[in-house]
Amino acid sequence: MPARVELYKSSFYELERPLYQMGEIIISTFKYRSGIEALRVKNARGEVIILPFKGQQIWRAKFDGRDLTMKSMFYEPVDTDVYLETYGAFLIHCGLAGVGAPGPTDHHPLHGELPNAPFQTAWLELDEQGQRVTLGGTYNYIVAFTTNYCAIAKVGITAGSALLDVSLSVENLKKTPMDMMYLAHANFRPVDQGELHYSAPYTSQSVRVRRSIPAHISPKPGYTKFLAELADDPKLHHTLAPELAFDPEVVFSIDMLADENGLAHAVQKHPNGSGDYLSYQPSQAPKCMRWICRTPDQDGIGLAFPSTSEGEGYTAEKAKGHIVELAGGEIWKINMQMGCLTKGETVAMIERINQVRSD
Repeated sequence: MPARVELYKSSFYELERPLYQMGEIIISTFKYRSGIEALRVKNARGEVIILPFKGQQIWRAKFDGRDLTMKSMFYEPVDTDVYLETYGAFLIHCGLAGVGAPGPTDHHPLHGELPNAPFQTAWLELDEQGQRVTLGGTYNYIVAFTTNYCAIAKVGITAGSALLDVSLSVENLKKTPMDMMYLAHANFRPVDQGELHYSAPYTSQSVRVRRSIPAHISPKPGYTKFLAELADDPKLHHTLAPELAFDPEVVFSIDMLADENGLAHAVQKHPNGSGDYLSYQPSQAPKCMRWICRTPDQDGIGLAFPSTSEGEGYTAEKAKGHIVELAGGEIWKINMQMGCLTKGETVAMIERINQVRSD
């Protein structure tokens, strides 16, 4: 059984302080100037900064000498629950009342209440050999007459690994059914001439570009033409040439295929041969979204957002039949792995992806 250490907000200070060290795993605590508590977890390959009481966001991820996290305008997290007023984390859990921009009849905020949710508890699980640490936390959300659920988020870091094991489970604590939506907003940093490889047919039928334009973005001249070109041939975005107009953003819906282990895979291969990587089980999240934004102020790519729906808000997705209905007491769960690969691992993963695509 791993040892468990409870975390309390009162134990976090502006000055970074060591909390735990065994072998190559080193954990420290600190507060940002905004007052938000942060946990830094290091191993021999790099480090992550996680916000245990703010959505359990993975604020930053750095491995093998490079920053995996998207470029944004935010140097540190802001003490707000408004989605776009604190933005730029490596991973943001989205949902559960809604995913995407709310429609005219929706009442949920952009991407729901979960991104900046005030988690009530947080803890560390430490194995006896000092080879693995897991951060966990719970968020209980109650709205009279309609909602009562408990979400449990976890991030696992293993010695010698640049891959993170991320999970979220949601239990409906009501005795009556509950509608829910989820999306994992994992934001990597794109690189010029990066190559995208993923386990899906590379066709316009399976890689569909979003043609509607949400109210929170302002398109530039030529944007709709670029969307039309991508709609005809999605392979145009498979090499991230600097001149491609991902400004302010482009969103795809992708029909991912699973391998013999039930996993879908996505890679951004860097020019130096290493790769960014994300995998998940389509059986848990049947939809997949891809988001690319390349502007002077924000530079990010969501290789593959595991999702229960597309991103048009609750009402539109309900009409499509893309809502998860949890019976009273039922639990829904998702497991993901994300991080970076060495050159050899990248080659092997692309070979696996190509095998899945050819089967």
